Amino acid sequence: MGFCCFGAFESSKEKSREQEEEIGTSNVKLFSYNSLRSATSLFHPSNKVGGGGFGVVYRGILRDGTRAAIKILSSDSKQGTKEFLTEINMISTVRHPNLVQLIGCCVEDKNRILLYEYLENNSLSSVLLRPKGKGVHLDWPKRVTICMGTASGLAFLHEEANPQIVHRDIKASNILLDENFHPKIGDFGLAKLFPDNVTHISTRVAGTVGYLAPEYAMLGQLTKKADVYSFGVLILEIVSGKSSSMAAFGEDLLVLVEWAWQLKEEERLLDLVDPELTEYPAAEMLRFIKVALFCTQAASNHRPSMKQVLDMLSKDVNLNEKLLTEAGVYRRYTSQHTGGKETRGNKQSNPSVSSNHLDSFQSVTTILPR
Repeated sequence: MGFCCFGAFESSKEKSREQEEEIGTSNVKLFSYNSLRSATSLFHPSNKVGGGGFGVVYRGILRDGTRAAIKILSSDSKQGTKEFLTEINMISTVRHPNLVQLIGCCVEDKNRILLYEYLENNSLSSVLLRPKGKGVHLDWPKRVTICMGTASGLAFLHEEANPQIVHRDIKASNILLDENFHPKIGDFGLAKLFPDNVTHISTRVAGTVGYLAPEYAMLGQLTKKADVYSFGVLILEIVSGKSSSMAAFGEDLLVLVEWAWQLKEEERLLDLVDPELTEYPAAEMLRFIKVALFCTQAASNHRPSMKQVLDMLSKDVNLNEKLLTEAGVYRRYTSQHTGGKETRGNKQSNPSVSSNHLDSFQSVTTILPR
């Protein structure tokens, strides 16, 4: 099958050949653009299942009968050539029940397309954050399954993958759901490999406002605890049925993490629960909310690891609330883009950022669509 690699994206033919070789050696199946047009009935609107700043996702049926989610990157996508190659090479080397499986890709003329396994219930955001009263009802057992599966996938990336991986963009739209509402983490375009001999990577900030850990958003210091923070926000969304970046609560228009902390201080945590959840075990619900609070503490070194999070979610244990410190929240006041060099830090303690210091920093942030 013939194809040409990135000729429209790079002026240098040598760079194009290098990128072709990177894909060619990654054991990823290559598809022609015409075969994908056929699989999606010429990219018919009825087959569109999602979209955003990165482009559009269609469902399709391949020639061998395999159903696939076909992600077409737009020419002005936030995901550039480097991120495209990162996503291909990273997801093709890891396997876990809670990670989306890459089927293949298409790199032909101006087209950059990724093919993933098709998941019947689309993304968590499309189910959870839909207009109330419409679509699928997520009862508490389903929400528990989603929390546990996502935590399991992240624990695998952080502890068992070799090299270990920080996802950097854990959010509801990147958690995909199969027919039984089992979750799979997708979109590895921003993911970073995390060697054993470093504790943090100082890098350009990228992610989605509402999920960004404060020390990462403000200082660019990336650790696994940035994913832990994002996962804590995700639990709060799953419990409340509300968006972390869109909703505002109370007279002070608090964001979701702030609101959860206020309810904790007022001993009203169950007020956070989605009104659509009419039946749930109160003790388990409170434990999940408290785990989210542990994950979203301002000081990154106070947050648990994802393996510890998985244990706390799966076991009926009493969490020591005396160890909880105030939640950290990043609010974006200024934003600009940079392509600064990435540096890696040696062994040292994680930064401790208090939530009441946030207004004094300026952040360089790449904001991605939900």
